[in-house]
Amino acid sequence: MKKIKINNSIRVVTLLLLVISLLLQSCKKNELDTIPPGEISVKSIEPTHGGAIIHYDLPGDDDLLYVKAEYINSQGNTVFKASSRFANAIEVDGFNDTLAHPIRLYTLDRSNNASEGISVEVSPAISFIYVVQETIQIQPDLGGVLVNWENPAEKTVFVYLFYSDGQEERSRILSSNKSTDAFIVRGLDSVDYEFSTLVEDFNGNKTEKLFLQTVKPLFEEKINKSTWTLVQNLSIDGNAWEGVTENFWDDVVDTHQNPDDNSYFIINRDNNGGILNYPLDIVIDLNKSIILNRLTVWQRAYWYVAGNNWISEIPYYYQNENMRSFDLWASNDMQEWLLLGEFDIGDPRDNDGNIPPDKIKEAIDGHEFELDDTSEPFRYLKFAITSSYGSETNVYGSEITLFGLDNVQ
Repeated sequence: MKKIKINNSIRVVTLLLLVISLLLQSCKKNELDTIPPGEISVKSIEPTHGGAIIHYDLPGDDDLLYVKAEYINSQGNTVFKASSRFANAIEVDGFNDTLAHPIRLYTLDRSNNASEGISVEVSPAISFIYVVQETIQIQPDLGGVLVNWENPAEKTVFVYLFYSDGQEERSRILSSNKSTDAFIVRGLDSVDYEFSTLVEDFNGNKTEKLFLQTVKPLFEEKINKSTWTLVQNLSIDGNAWEGVTENFWDDVVDTHQNPDDNSYFIINRDNNGGILNYPLDIVIDLNKSIILNRLTVWQRAYWYVAGNNWISEIPYYYQNENMRSFDLWASNDMQEWLLLGEFDIGDPRDNDGNIPPDKIKEAIDGHEFELDDTSEPFRYLKFAITSSYGSETNVYGSEITLFGLDNVQ
């Protein structure tokens, strides 16, 4: 028995010694890996708007990991940029002038050994924020203005738009990294506004604030609904119980306090083939041509409750049978339809069904939606409901209001 114990002890000690030996060899090997990689060989420097691209040949080190550029940008901040061993160029940016800027370039290996580095100078082309500034254009639009610019560098820019009617100056910040982009700023009266702009990049470099031009937004009006009629043969049946399809544009918005203003449509599956087959189309003949740029829709608010004289203390907003999402289509002959937009009221309910107060107020005031582009003149409107909040039996909606130019000749 003693002999067996001795042999087992010898085996354990031998294994421990082997493990320790391997660890020591590994540590020794790592300790010996203190040789930094070779330096890169710069081939050319390509100026860019606000920076430069440095092209180079890599050293022949097998354990090379990446190339690092270190420099100070125009904001006085020390910046580091890195490029992997699979690339032969590194880009530096963040400059707001065309002066010569020193750049220190290092190579690093897998053991984090860094070379001593080499220095080069780059002289950027004029920053892209000035290129963007020079291309900004502002055009009048319905109830606002259309702002567009060019950004060939496709770098993130922040365009500060300042506008004053002579009494108050307001501002908006528009941001994009697209080569060309356009934004519509709404909510402006049809009066003269003086517009100025300032452009900033991601590093905090800014152009000067410059006056651009005076623009008068086009007059926007609420579209009169007295001429609207239902195109029954193209529309879903919304007449069930107290619901009537035409209530959707009777200028009466449903409230939750009493049933006297229960102005809404009710699309019931039993009146429509036994199934709610989306989209549920409501087609309206406006009996005139209009130009549309935004709209407001309201959900049903009232809900019948037992007791308390049937008065609902809590509105029915965002509940199963209310409409949720819809598409908007326009036509001049009811043959060819142009999609104006796809819209979604959204679902603000939490897991317990609670709704934030601001979302209740939004439903009371009406859900506002803007078209991406102001429409061409059209006569027929198709309101295509694409979803509700979950019901497979009924869908409700209270009111729709359009804004743009009415009775276009």
